[in-house]
Amino acid sequence: MPVPKIYYIRHGETAWNAHGRFQGTQDIPLNDLGRSQAVAAGAILGDVLAGDGRKPSSLPFVASPLGRARTTMKLLRDAMKLPPADYSVDARLREIAYGQWEGLTLSEMKLHDAATFARRDLDKWSVAAPSGESYASVVLRMRDWFDSLVTDTVAVAHGGTMRALMVTLGVATPLEAADTPIGQGVVYVFSDGELRKYG
Repeated sequence: MPVPKIYYIRHGETAWNAHGRFQGTQDIPLNDLGRSQAVAAGAILGDVLAGDGRKPSSLPFVASPLGRARTTMKLLRDAMKLPPADYSVDARLREIAYGQWEGLTLSEMKLHDAATFARRDLDKWSVAAPSGESYASVVLRMRDWFDSLVTDTVAVAHGGTMRALMVTLGVATPLEAADTPIGQGVVYVFSDGELRKYG
């Protein structure tokens, strides 16, 4: 069976993104810029799919259960003239959990638990926030999600889950993925062992 192509969109900006606060599993809504980014991503996705000779209605669309991803999905589908609510939700796409560090900035994390912060600074991939997840553990659920796909798919999720998917699909090493900025208002395409960005 051919390896499914993934059209991946990170959710639009939130107030916490703008202020450098780590959201993790917290349900922070999109801000005005984030809503604009979601609409822009819909237009970009429409162009990318047209270039691939694909009709948007022929593909499954799936989102993280978190509100910022679901709102992004609805806005981009509306921008593509698709029924906004006609998509599925998969809990495996939820953002990496930052545990006790959710809502904190990097400097606040360091103050909260300097020892764990120092270990994580040396190994972002394997060291988890207090009561949180490591990227290495997120790879396990992203591998499980990817292995469940039966066709090319549009996914709207998060920066952390995308980094895990990059490692899952072999397009980046853990060290590379941990430090890769993941854009908002753009479309990433995982295909044939490569990653392309459209924006």
